[in-house]
Amino acid sequence: MIVKPMAPDAPTIEDGEAALEILRRLRETDPAAAAALGLSSGAALRRDYPEGFVADEAYRATLPDLQNGPASLIKGARAEIQHVGISNFRLPLAIRAREGGDKVLEASVTGSVSLAATKKGINMSRIMRSFYAEAEAPFDIDAMAAIIDRYKRDLGSFDARLALRFRYPMLKESLRSGLSGWQYYDVALETAERNGERLKALHLDYVYASTCPCSLELSEHARISRGQIATPHSQRSVARISTALTGEGTLWIEELVEMCREAIPTETQVMVKREDEQAFAELNGANPIFVEDAARLLAGALEQDLRVGDFRVAASHQESLHSHDAVSVLSRGDAFAAPGVEPHLFESLIHRG
Repeated sequence: MIVKPMAPDAPTIEDGEAALEILRRLRETDPAAAAALGLSSGAALRRDYPEGFVADEAYRATLPDLQNGPASLIKGARAEIQHVGISNFRLPLAIRAREGGDKVLEASVTGSVSLAATKKGINMSRIMRSFYAEAEAPFDIDAMAAIIDRYKRDLGSFDARLALRFRYPMLKESLRSGLSGWQYYDVALETAERNGERLKALHLDYVYASTCPCSLELSEHARISRGQIATPHSQRSVARISTALTGEGTLWIEELVEMCREAIPTETQVMVKREDEQAFAELNGANPIFVEDAARLLAGALEQDLRVGDFRVAASHQESLHSHDAVSVLSRGDAFAAPGVEPHLFESLIHRG
C-alpha cells in the first residue's frame, strides 16, 4: 500500500480531536451558538409527543434564542433596520364610534420596532404579547399610544410603529326611496414614532362614481347637434385619504366620511330602487369630475379642518373608456410626501365590495 505524504499544513488526527473537544464544550456551554452551527446532541430522538411534559422556568432558561444571540451571528450588513415585526395578525377589536359605544370589528394588525445595527433580531412573539396586553380596552388613535410605549419597553427599541386595518360600517340612506343599508369603509389607524417624534394618522378609502366632464359635454353635443343619444362614461373610483392628526380634538371616522361626501357627493350607493338609480344619474350629471378635480376637492375640505395637519390624497379613476386608470396624488406637509410613488399604490386602490 502506498501512503501519500501529507501536505505540510494538513491537520493531524490530534488536531481533529482537539477541534471536536472544542465543539463538545461549545455545545454544553452555549447551546444556541452550537445550534447555529448545526451541532446536535447526538442523542436518540423520540417520535412520540410528550403529552405530560411541562416546560418549567429552569427548562425555559436552557432554550436557545438565536434571534437574541450575539452580534457575531449577524448576517449581511451591520445596519440598522427601521421596521422589524409582524403584519396581518387578526383579532376582534372594539373600535370607538362617534355616537357612543364601540363596534367590535375584525382588525388586521401590523406592529414593528426599529432594530439597532448591533442586534441580531427581536422576539416576534413579544409584539403580539405586548398588543394583547392592551387589547381589552376600546380602541381609537389615542389608545394606540400605550401599545407603542409597551413595544419600545418590551423590545428595547427606540422607534416603533402600529397600524390597525378594518372595515368600518356606517348606515347609508338611499337618495329617494327612503331605504338604507350598510356601507363599509376600509380604514386604518396608524401610530408611529421615530427619533422622538410621534405620528398619529387616520387613513380612509372613499369610493365614488366619477363621470368624465369631457365625455358628458361630447354626449350633450351629439344629442343637441345631431339628435344622437349618447352616454358619458363614468366609473367606480377610489380616493385614499391619509391625515396626520394634530391633537386639536377628535376626528371621528364618521366625520372624515362626511367630509368626503361633502366634497364629492357621488358616493356609491347601497340600497337602490328605480327612483334612486335615476337620482344617482342626475347627481353624477350635476357633479362631473376629473381625477385632478377629485384630489383638489378633497384637499380643499381637509385644509379647512384644524384637526388635520399634513395629509395626502391619492385618487384612482378606473376608466370605462380606457384600458388604463387615471390617477393623481396631492400631499401637504412632510408626513406623507415622497419624491416617488410606491410601486403598488394605485393598484391597491381597488374597491373589493
